[in-house]
Amino acid sequence: MPRRRYLLDWWEALQATPGRLESSLRVAFATIIVLVAMMALQVPNISFGLYVILLVSNENPAVSLRTGVGALVVVALALSITLGVVIVTDNDPLARIVTLAVTTFLAGMITAVSTVPALGSIFGLVVGVAIRAWEIHAPADTVVKGDLWLLAGFATGISGAVAVSYLFSARSPADRLASQLRLRYRALAAMFEAYGGNGEAKDEPLAAAQVVSRLAGEGPQGMLELHRQIIDRNLPSGSLPSAVQCHIIAIAELLANAAAFGLQPEDLDKDRQSRCRAIAEQCEYLARELGTQPELHSDWTDSAANTHLERVENVLDSLRSAAGESCKLETLVSRHVPLLVPGAASNIANVAFALKISLCATICYIVYHALDWPGISTSVTTVMVAGLATTGAMKQKLTFRLVGATVGGLVLGLGAEVFLFPFMDSITSLMVVVGAVAFLSAWIGAGPRFQYVGIQIAYAFYLVSLSGFATPTELSPARDRLAGIILAVAVMWLVFDQLWPVRTTTEMRRVVASVLRDASRVFGLSDNRLAAAAYARESGILRDRLAQGLSKVRTLNDAAQYEFGPDREFHVLAAGKLMQMSLTTVALVWNHAATLDQREGGDSMSDAPLVALRQTVKEGLSSIADEVQKKRRGETEPLAANEASSEYVRLTISRFNELRILSAAFDS
Repeated sequence: MPRRRYLLDWWEALQATPGRLESSLRVAFATIIVLVAMMALQVPNISFGLYVILLVSNENPAVSLRTGVGALVVVALALSITLGVVIVTDNDPLARIVTLAVTTFLAGMITAVSTVPALGSIFGLVVGVAIRAWEIHAPADTVVKGDLWLLAGFATGISGAVAVSYLFSARSPADRLASQLRLRYRALAAMFEAYGGNGEAKDEPLAAAQVVSRLAGEGPQGMLELHRQIIDRNLPSGSLPSAVQCHIIAIAELLANAAAFGLQPEDLDKDRQSRCRAIAEQCEYLARELGTQPELHSDWTDSAANTHLERVENVLDSLRSAAGESCKLETLVSRHVPLLVPGAASNIANVAFALKISLCATICYIVYHALDWPGISTSVTTVMVAGLATTGAMKQKLTFRLVGATVGGLVLGLGAEVFLFPFMDSITSLMVVVGAVAFLSAWIGAGPRFQYVGIQIAYAFYLVSLSGFATPTELSPARDRLAGIILAVAVMWLVFDQLWPVRTTTEMRRVVASVLRDASRVFGLSDNRLAAAAYARESGILRDRLAQGLSKVRTLNDAAQYEFGPDREFHVLAAGKLMQMSLTTVALVWNHAATLDQREGGDSMSDAPLVALRQTVKEGLSSIADEVQKKRRGETEPLAANEASSEYVRLTISRFNELRILSAAFDS
């Protein structure tokens, strides 16, 4: 990756964004509250109690509570399994190895198949800590009490995170969501106004494009969380459009295509400048009137979507079907989101991922016993915190892990022990230091690209500096923990990158194929004659999975930048095309859902030609999914619309044909 681009990504990722300061302060406040509570009550395992705050904290209190309850259940289950094995096998060393291998495999499966992946990491983390406790041959009563204290430590951290989430949750998430939508529409308007020839400075278009690029990098996940918070708490929507999900997904695609257009500056002719000004007008109009239907440029309806500018026009065109008051999309409430992704447990890629996690943890466990160096037992827990499936993503995560360990453990952790702790004589000074590190970690973690770095800074700092209630007087424990982290990184590199590698684009193909199949099911669902309640639930589940799939593809697209080798450029370009495919697929589904969800008075949608079109699109999406995943040339036939076709038909065919063209670009 070019150094300037990498540094620019870091700089953009650390910029203030809407809600970032509030969320960082919320995490820092929860950390201080939990720290004081655990110090006052003398609850051990402070580092784990503070670390779990980062995993549970969420702007949506309902999601935070759901994750917290699940985490407590998982911790209790992990401790129970460990205790049961020790009782049955009389603490046999071989049984501990087998138990670690099996439970870390289960943890990997939970991470891969659950809609709450953090539960897998917590499960594996607790198993590693609990098994380690039985190796010191202390009295059983002491170890069991230690397990209960470990449960109490996690419970304290989770309770603090959930309580702060409820206490400081957004009082008006609808207003915040509206402001974020307006911020993005106005950034788009400013960029296209500058490219339309109205920029005062020569570098103004590029500067405006960089703002759009930063907003595009954030993705739609934060706005979707705000929207889910409105639904979970049954709050009024205020000035939001009725089909706000359509706007959120559409604006994510708008930003992506606009950033691609704006960051490749070229001389524009008068026609393209005129089109840029028209786009700027529509974006400014949407920023002012979120819930109304824009009047679009007459030339946009015939756009072939072959360029980024044409794609922007097409997305704005599709908003016409989503902006009307009659379009009301149902959103799945958090408590109705299934815990497991259907069919994920039987996916061979997920099983392979869990096996690799299990292999890494077992190797680390055997190595630190063979070396008789119990201080590096943190290598086992590090595997559970740092694992990921693909080569590019693995390299990315290893890089982030090393950066986080260096900053959090070496610079901040050891630095605090050497230069700060000897001069600190009160809990107030400790609160300031820990609160500052928590705020820094949460600020970095609030960005979409380098979120993992923030989490690892906190994890390494807590592990190195907060080993007990007294001021540390030796540096060897901190040295050993850092050595354990380095051992885990080396083992994961060996297993994930050398022995059993999976390219990031291979994983992206699998995820995009899953998105395409879910989209196919949405089209098939419309003609299944389901009752209204069953249709709303099934449609909501599928669309929720589509949003999660889009978020995962976006993450993998960033990770593809960390692929290396002679074919790196090919993989980066392929990742970009797969990203465009996922955006187009989701836009196709929202255009379909925005029309089909109007179930009252929708008899015209059951006409034979429309039913045939939906069946063709359903089969075509399934075929394209096979083409993408199996790396064979696309054979799907294009569709054609005539002048009498409705807007729904025209947009559906346009999106489908664009998908077909993109899929044809992949040839094994």
